[in-house]
Amino acid sequence: ACLENVAGDREVPDHPLVQQTIEDCLHEAMDIEGLEALLARLEAGELELVARDLTEPSPLAQEILNAKPYAFLDDAPLEERRTHAVMSRRWLDPSQASDLGALDAAAIERVRGEAWPEPRDAEEMHDALLMHHCFTEEEAARGGWLDWLRGLTQARRATRLLTTGGVLWTAAERVPLLQAAFPDGRVETSVAVPQRHRDAHRSREDAAREIVRGRLQGVGPTTASRLAGQLGLEAGLVDAALAALEGEGFVLRGTFTPSSTELEWCERGLLARIHRYTLNRLRKEIEAVSAADYMRFLVGWHHAAPSRRMEGPEGLAAILEQLEGMEAGAAAWEADILPVRMEGYDPSWLDQLCISGRVTWSRRTPPAGRASSPIRTSPIAFCRRDQARTWRFRSLGGEPTSADASQALAMLRASGASFFNDIVRETGLLPTRAESALGELVSLGLVTSDGFTGLRALLAPDPKRPRPGRRGVAAYSMEAAGRWTVLPDASENHDVESIAWALLRRWGVVFRRLLDREGDLPPWYTILRVYRRLEAQGRIRGGRFVAGFTGEQYALPEAVTALRKARRQGKTGELVSISAADPLNLVGILTPGHRVPATPNNRILFRDGVPIAFRAGNETHFIEEPEDERWTLSKALRRQPIPRAVRAYLGNRP
Repeated sequence: ACLENVAGDREVPDHPLVQQTIEDCLHEAMDIEGLEALLARLEAGELELVARDLTEPSPLAQEILNAKPYAFLDDAPLEERRTHAVMSRRWLDPSQASDLGALDAAAIERVRGEAWPEPRDAEEMHDALLMHHCFTEEEAARGGWLDWLRGLTQARRATRLLTTGGVLWTAAERVPLLQAAFPDGRVETSVAVPQRHRDAHRSREDAAREIVRGRLQGVGPTTASRLAGQLGLEAGLVDAALAALEGEGFVLRGTFTPSSTELEWCERGLLARIHRYTLNRLRKEIEAVSAADYMRFLVGWHHAAPSRRMEGPEGLAAILEQLEGMEAGAAAWEADILPVRMEGYDPSWLDQLCISGRVTWSRRTPPAGRASSPIRTSPIAFCRRDQARTWRFRSLGGEPTSADASQALAMLRASGASFFNDIVRETGLLPTRAESALGELVSLGLVTSDGFTGLRALLAPDPKRPRPGRRGVAAYSMEAAGRWTVLPDASENHDVESIAWALLRRWGVVFRRLLDREGDLPPWYTILRVYRRLEAQGRIRGGRFVAGFTGEQYALPEAVTALRKARRQGKTGELVSISAADPLNLVGILTPGHRVPATPNNRILFRDGVPIAFRAGNETHFIEEPEDERWTLSKALRRQPIPRAVRAYLGNRP
């Protein structure tokens, strides 16, 4: 309901779609709470307003100037928006600002060709002289313009200026300008200079600035030395002219041409066009695929296809990095998620990664009710140890309720990382009570252990725990867990960029709807800002990669290649069975149908990226499949045998 097109009071319709749209606009695309807080501080006089004339918009003004088309109510075409010429290079970190110059060489050459004049007759030749002020003798000969220029000379509308640096062709109207810039220059033939141009008095610096301005409108990215050589002006005069034009906001500096090692300058409008052509070329390289094709791509991307499985500890490290920060049921990790991605999964590999300090585990979201020892469905996430604080951007806000847990937590905070026997000795608790205390702290997301064995021991009832010395099984006991450590507090400064990269590694292509599968994340609009900057730097791709989903989509370059390959390969009929607790459970998010509850015993069967059957509870449901395939599909839907070492603490679940 815009002020310009609705008269009188505006009533917002009481409709779910309208309410959801307003919610998305105010809280996803915008930070309305932050705006209200800012306005309140302004009204209270807590903030001082200071006006400054700048060569470029401030970072806050960038959001307004670079607004989408629907932010404007007039009829001007999108191409005429001056906002498309606005760049924010100066406000970025220098290392990031230089990345923005990584433009497509073909786009640069295309814009240079479009900007350079191609006159078709003498009149258009005269217009080009007026716009660009002058051309060299070599440029005129190369363009085949000499006949037109001689004709204009005979009509006293153009002439040649002979300078110490060379010969310049110019229009009669521009002769006073060039004479001011070249005091020692000599006009070869007399011309009829209009009175308004004859009376204009300019300093040499002002004249040089206007000549450089005209030249920049036709050459695209160029260097100061090249400008000085073409025009025959002193280098200092050209540098001063460029600095003045930069102060006006007419020109931008940077390294735009991929092969250039020298500082370049480019007219703002031409640079915006180059940037737009670069993005358009990248976005046209892939045609949007269907949700089924994307799901088939994800199965391979996550190594869940039998032919794509990983091997060994390093393969496990790569899988955990891809799934970094994503929570799943504690028991599902070793029973379903990791074995489906690895050949011959061995739990000792996970302990090796944890004990070596490369990987850590913890709970990221607070429990719904009263904390107790973790159960098999308790959400647990893995991350690289140096990224532990990144994924704790929201405080769980819980403190232990039992005296034993409070005592154990105080002891760990005072003494630092400690073994289980040390905790028992320092707190004076019985081993069983110390174990229950640690279980409560794990459920609250307050502590973790060096190895994953600590969580295994908490999940397995004491009578069922294998003991050291039993052949063929691991000893999952509290004593074998390594040290127990208090997790770092939530980070005040969210490392949104690290989280944005983690999402790209996990999904290859990221868009708003896909994040419904994720847990607690920063607001989408903050992640979106990171992706827009990374796309401008040429590090990721933006475009429409998966059809049927609205909003912006961003992808890793290697994911674009793999997605294109998956589409070309077509359907193979491959069946893939996963647990509903697996991150790949995107039924109801990417694919049609109702969501399947993410519990370990529920399972989903895909054929070529399309869910064709699922098991919920004790019932198997088939989705539009012929009767003669039901036995085959039921067999494929079953879980793979659980590794023996994992069965030792989880049991042989169906």
